[in-house]
Amino acid sequence: MGILKHLAAGLLATLLAWPVWAAEKLDSEIAFEESQAAIGNATGAHVLRDHRGRELPLDSLRGKPLVVSLIYTSCATVCPIVTDHLRTSVAEARRVLGGDSFTVLTFGFDASGDRPGQLAGFAGTHKLLGQENWFIASAGEETTEAFLSELGFAWREAAGGFAHVTQTSILDAEGRVYRQLYGEAFPLPMLLEPLKDLTLGRTTRSIAPADLWDRLTFLCTVYNPLTGAYRIDYSLAFGVFFGALSLILFAWVIARLWLERRRALKAARPVPETGGA
Repeated sequence: MGILKHLAAGLLATLLAWPVWAAEKLDSEIAFEESQAAIGNATGAHVLRDHRGRELPLDSLRGKPLVVSLIYTSCATVCPIVTDHLRTSVAEARRVLGGDSFTVLTFGFDASGDRPGQLAGFAGTHKLLGQENWFIASAGEETTEAFLSELGFAWREAAGGFAHVTQTSILDAEGRVYRQLYGEAFPLPMLLEPLKDLTLGRTTRSIAPADLWDRLTFLCTVYNPLTGAYRIDYSLAFGVFFGALSLILFAWVIARLWLERRRALKAARPVPETGGA
């Protein structure tokens, strides 16, 4: 486990934003441990401010999984790449899970620089405006620090910007940190599989036909690495169905044989003689 831990921390070091090499370095191992330790944390009832300058209570985004992308708008290197990649990945995830299955929040963590105007410009440049269930927001310094601490997000001020971990956090419907994603172009399954888990956790408590059909569809959704997309594969469902059918037929045959043998033994049993008076 120690070797794996060091390898993971070493990998995380390659995922730190560019300014980290130019100024104060983040300790990659500590940053990784803090990020992973945040899993299970509950996020607070913070009030953010969106790109229109309106209040956005974090509580209003509860009720379904929330993908939190952490960027700062003046970033000219990693953050634009992260955002464009996330937009493409979210489109595919929504094609599979449904447009209303989860919410996305792009959060500008530069409390002094990520004002509504800057957020609106960033959102327009990266085609986030008009995206379904996608919010762009920032907050004051105190709220930002508290929110980032809950997410386990490591960052430092650096010359001309920030040194920070390239991190995307997935929260569950109650606002708890469920999974951390790292890197500017993570593979699609790293985003979609946790969302499938969280969606299944919500729908499998119901036995309504629509929810059961959703569960079957999610279970049969598989990733095709050749196309980089998901597809529906019902072979698993058919295998379970025919396996169950075979077991039922086998049990029926055994029951028939047992009944026939019981009848044969009963017919062959000698009738006791009755004595005369």
